[in-house]
Amino acid sequence: MEIDKFKHQHEKIYGCINSLRDYAVAGIGENARSIASLIVSMSSVIKLHLAVEDSVLYPVLRNSTSAGLARKGEQYQAEMKTIAEKYHGFARRWNTADNVARDPEGFRADANRVLKMLHERIRREDREFYPEIEAL
Repeated sequence: MEIDKFKHQHEKIYGCINSLRDYAVAGIGENARSIASLIVSMSSVIKLHLAVEDSVLYPVLRNSTSAGLARKGEQYQAEMKTIAEKYHGFARRWNTADNVARDPEGFRADANRVLKMLHERIRREDREFYPEIEAL
């Protein structure tokens, strides 16, 4: 299965997370507009990525000849639903400059928690899951 587009989307998400970190270090209040705009952009990439995983990747894995990979696909999909819900809540809270500027430390704490979870998940896909899919 061709998964280069998934990998490319992961790179975009990593880039967004790194940029958000840079903005936070430079000053959340001063960069509130850029932070909110970046969250909106990142959310578009994440929504597309999840939709394609759910409609293409996971169904292919369910019908795979590898029972182990089919099970792993089910695990990853179920796990991602929880992470996606947390991310979407984060994005709804911080998608406007006013919300970010009003509570910079709340944004920082939420971003550290949610974006760390998202980053770790993507890294696990890149290191463990995608190589198995490509080997299939």
